[in-house]
Amino acid sequence: MNPRQFLLIGGIVLALVGVLGFIGAIGPTTGESIFGSAWWFDNAENWAHLVLGVVALVLLATPASVQKPIVALLGIVGLFFAVYNLFSTSFLGANLERPADLILHLVVGVWALYAAFNKGAAIASAPGSAPM
Repeated sequence: MNPRQFLLIGGIVLALVGVLGFIGAIGPTTGESIFGSAWWFDNAENWAHLVLGVVALVLLATPASVQKPIVALLGIVGLFFAVYNLFSTSFLGANLERPADLILHLVVGVWALYAAFNKGAAIASAPGSAPM
């Protein structure tokens, strides 16, 4: 896994989660989520997921030297929200269910940091090597 792969997979998933939240599959209310009150995404989260997903996909056009620090920053942000969720279930109007959002942000944070700092993936994505 390298930063480019993280941005591609993560961007698609985030954009999809945002859209599914808006159309009523996983939000924007507990009654509309297929997971009920255990896990749902309100419109603040849906906008955040959609925008972050689109930005991640746009970042695919940037050089690897730009992608790596951004993916590392996303890892830190993911871990921030996991730790923040230990103490609060809302952030700037967005709801954070426990433990679902906590686990999600923890996994994404660790995944992003792994993608940013995985030495083996950096070699595999060097110029002249096979793509992804």
